[in-house]
Amino acid sequence: MSDARVAVRKTYKLFIGGKFPRSESGRSYVAQEANVALASRKDVRDAVVAARAAVKGWSGATAYNRGQILYRVAEMLEGRRDQFIALGLPAAEVDEAIDRWVWYAGWSDKITQVYGGANPVAGPYFNLSSPEPTGVVGLVPPPSFLGLVSVVAPAIVTGNTVVALAAKDAPLAAVTLAEVLATSDLPGGVVNILTGDPAETAPWLAAHMDVNAIDLAGITDPTLAASLEEAAAGNLKRVVRAPLTTPDWSADPGLTRMTAFLETKTVWHPKGI
Repeated sequence: MSDARVAVRKTYKLFIGGKFPRSESGRSYVAQEANVALASRKDVRDAVVAARAAVKGWSGATAYNRGQILYRVAEMLEGRRDQFIALGLPAAEVDEAIDRWVWYAGWSDKITQVYGGANPVAGPYFNLSSPEPTGVVGLVPPPSFLGLVSVVAPAIVTGNTVVALAAKDAPLAAVTLAEVLATSDLPGGVVNILTGDPAETAPWLAAHMDVNAIDLAGITDPTLAASLEEAAAGNLKRVVRAPLTTPDWSADPGLTRMTAFLETKTVWHPKGI
């Protein structure tokens, strides 16, 4: 017998509900010299169902617990740092992405204090405003790994669940991130990642009536961006519009992407009761 062996060739699959199914269509395509699942309309629907099912548990978890889970993601990324570099990502970008997870993890139990508060009123009442997650958020991330992390992490740290469409030509970092998420205590369905062509799947995501918001950070075609905004209007989704110029994802992210997917609930309560 020959000592030579044939290495097992990996097929990069979808990430839906904490599992790694192939596309229901059976389609795949070649990207970055690898076989990658090509998501369909049915896969988008399945991912939204998984995200919706995860909303109650994830939004109901304590902010401290969500922060600990995001920090665990950063720990796992640190342990698999070389694997991401082997995909061709610059070491500096991988390090920034890990640090970005840690940064957002630290905001989990602080965003309410910054974005909520007590409001002055003319009467014997307490008036309190508190931020709450929007629900299911559709994401079209930019192709860079740091950009992907910079749109996924802020959406989930505040209690939302997401369906993210990986960049068509550079999906391997997104699926490898999914493998990290699957082993880092993150409940299934909180993050769902679909590979394929966002130009095909994004219209179904934008028009889905059980999606509450959409982030078009990775859309560079103005015509496609306009059509997605129009589709999102069907159920009055919150929309983070496609950028007019390429963002600097290494810059201070601020709070915008966290507050974009928060609703504010205001409660009145009589004093002395």
